[in-house]
Amino acid sequence: MSELMKNHKNEASLGMIWRITVIFGGGLAALFVLSVLSLCFGEAKIPASVVFDGLLHRKDLLEHNLLWDIRMPRTVIGIIAGGALAAAGALLQTITKNPLAASDTLGINAGAYFMVVCGMVYFPTLQQEAPFVLAAAGGFFAALAAYFLGGGRTATPVRLALSGMIVSMVLGAFTSAIHIFKSTETQSLFLWGGGTLIQLDWSGVRYAWPFVAVLLLLAIFGGRKFDALELDESTARSLGQRVGLTRGSGLVLSVFLAAIVVSVVGPIGFVGLVAPHLVRLSGIRKHRLLIPASALWGALLITAADLLARMVRSNLGEMPVGAVMAIIGAPWLIWLVLTKMKNISGTGSGQASMSIGGAPLRLRFAPTVITMSILLVALILVSLSLGGTKIPIIDLLRSIVGAGDDSYSVLLNLRLPRTLVAAGGGIALAISGVLIQSAVRNPLADASIIGVTSGAGFGALLVLVVWPTLPIFALPIAAIGGGVIAAAFVFFLAWRKSLNPSVLILLGIAVSAIGSAGIQAMIVKASLWSSTAFVWLTGTTYGRGWNQFNSIYMFLLILVPIAYYLSRRFDLLAFGDDSSTGLGLPVKGTRLWAMIVGVLLAAGAVASVGTIGFLGLMAPHAVRMMVGHHTRRSIILSGLLGGLLLVLADTLGRTVMAPKEIPSGLIIMLIGAPYFLFLMYRSLVKKRIE
Repeated sequence: MSELMKNHKNEASLGMIWRITVIFGGGLAALFVLSVLSLCFGEAKIPASVVFDGLLHRKDLLEHNLLWDIRMPRTVIGIIAGGALAAAGALLQTITKNPLAASDTLGINAGAYFMVVCGMVYFPTLQQEAPFVLAAAGGFFAALAAYFLGGGRTATPVRLALSGMIVSMVLGAFTSAIHIFKSTETQSLFLWGGGTLIQLDWSGVRYAWPFVAVLLLLAIFGGRKFDALELDESTARSLGQRVGLTRGSGLVLSVFLAAIVVSVVGPIGFVGLVAPHLVRLSGIRKHRLLIPASALWGALLITAADLLARMVRSNLGEMPVGAVMAIIGAPWLIWLVLTKMKNISGTGSGQASMSIGGAPLRLRFAPTVITMSILLVALILVSLSLGGTKIPIIDLLRSIVGAGDDSYSVLLNLRLPRTLVAAGGGIALAISGVLIQSAVRNPLADASIIGVTSGAGFGALLVLVVWPTLPIFALPIAAIGGGVIAAAFVFFLAWRKSLNPSVLILLGIAVSAIGSAGIQAMIVKASLWSSTAFVWLTGTTYGRGWNQFNSIYMFLLILVPIAYYLSRRFDLLAFGDDSSTGLGLPVKGTRLWAMIVGVLLAAGAVASVGTIGFLGLMAPHAVRMMVGHHTRRSIILSGLLGGLLLVLADTLGRTVMAPKEIPSGLIIMLIGAPYFLFLMYRSLVKKRIE
């Protein structure tokens, strides 16, 4: 028996040695080959023989100067960035005990990006002298917000991913506002904001490598303490480990690593998610090996993504490496969710509650509907009367019935369709939010979470950038097609998991990342940041006419009655799959219908008013606080509230800074971001009380 155990130990030891050899030896060999190829490819290809000659015997030749002054810094900063982001991801997954944790999923990249943009505009001296300070401050704020709003130590993978995405959306809203209002000062940051390794000299490398080297060494030397976090907390404490201090130091190290990278090359996602999982799949678990191995494979991933970006060039030029990394990493997240996350069951029972904290107000339904309808009509009239030329309400009413001044009629012909499109878009987005939240039984879900918004935006940009000569009606068709295709892809992948709510959300996040990567690439390469296309992406009612009116109201007339008819079935989805099945409900089919109608409404809204975020999140929450969980009533009241909010945003957008217009979607985001953070905080407080 002892001989048999000894043989098993020897086999295990040989197996581990083999795995370490493959991970480190194979990784270094692959990184060397990719680095050489990276030096060869670019605007002008350099033969490998010239590359080796230039590296070993530099001369004052054009190819050698290009190699040493442009391509070498780019390759080296990619290795540094990949190593830092991957090590940060490995640490974050350990300290949160969450396989989806990384610097991008926890919002660290978004926080660092936001603070760097703020520094460029408001603190240029500090940004120039110490960009790391601003980036680190933003990263810490975002990470702490996502971690605690997600539930802290008790956060599930789904809730942590959602809280990180919401924090990123909130910070993205404020970042977009700065970009729009300070477009001249921030124009150079658009390429950087997509994640780029382009370097003009060695300054970025000289700045980043000492920090990254020291932080990586600290993380490796603390490996045994991080190993203890893999144990149960009480067990770790009984072994004398200071768990809180270890978690805190791990968070500091990971945020610093990510912030340094963001301050130099911009936000690059998925490296910290993919590389540590690749290493863990090989069987390496001890952090003194896991961290350097993750750093090596992170460097390899970014080098490969950068090489791919340069090899696959289109007429739009080279894609940002951040966009390429998202296209590589999002399928990995999909595979991880479908194959490795065993805790996501097929039944989905008990996955989420439709409550986000706070008791409903229990307002009477009929008076509330009447009040909100009157408010919507009144706001539409006020909106029509305001603008560059104000129209008195009496004259406005006369013009509407055809008895007023002809000059006012001309103005109304411009304002009326725009205002009605705003109302219709708000109604569609709000009802879409009700249906999608009912389908996935999660109050943090809407069209942007399951990929519809980014898919529709990508489809519209394809028309604007790749086929600009197509007629104008092609834009809404492409937007609807993009949103429907993105949602259909998510449904197809999630079908084998019985359309499990958590699976739908996580797959939607992955698909959203792919769509957003495509959008970012086209904005950067086609220089769209100062054009109406970029404003359209933030959501706008500017220039909307009767064609958009006909489009959005056709969607409403067809889809809202279907949603209303099926609403009683949607109510039963809130009880969980097992209970709903016991009541005779075909759960999978009902969930699919809710998603289909919700997706089509969202796609129609995006085609008419652009990509407006948070509205599909805000309106259903506010209505549930008024009347509780009742889908039929929520459809009516959420639609009215959504219309109210978007008409209000449209009115403020064209009057507050007239003659300059603020995109309606930006105003909604600025209203919705703080509101949603408040809701998440209240949900956390309620959870702790319970």
